[in-house]
Amino acid sequence: QERLVESGGGSVQPGQSLTLSCATTMYIGYCMAWFRQAPGKEREAVASIDKDSSTKYVDSVKGRFTISKDFGKNTLYLQMNSLNPEDTAMYFCAAVSRYWCGGAWNVPERYDDWGQGTQVTVSS
Repeated sequence: QERLVESGGGSVQPGQSLTLSCATTMYIGYCMAWFRQAPGKEREAVASIDKDSSTKYVDSVKGRFTISKDFGKNTLYLQMNSLNPEDTAMYFCAAVSRYWCGGAWNVPERYDDWGQGTQVTVSS
């Protein structure tokens, strides 16, 4: 049984928005994150969120993306605005059974569990 299930990816034009969702019954109260991986590139951390909803972002998405949790719906979100072609990638939800993501929030090996990914394509 999958413990992290992403949805919401798609194809959009530059400047448009998308919201990704990650449903989970196990990890909503723990450190969770979004990563992305473009073809031929390493997996890159996008944003993380702690137990208390404190957040961190990679510089390239600050001011455009927002990570959030809905505890009632057991769902993690990534609201993505002002998308550009450089945001094209497979996006993954990740989680670890710790309350705080810490300084290593952007290290893939820190996370215990991963979703299957959802594709985001930004092109004109």
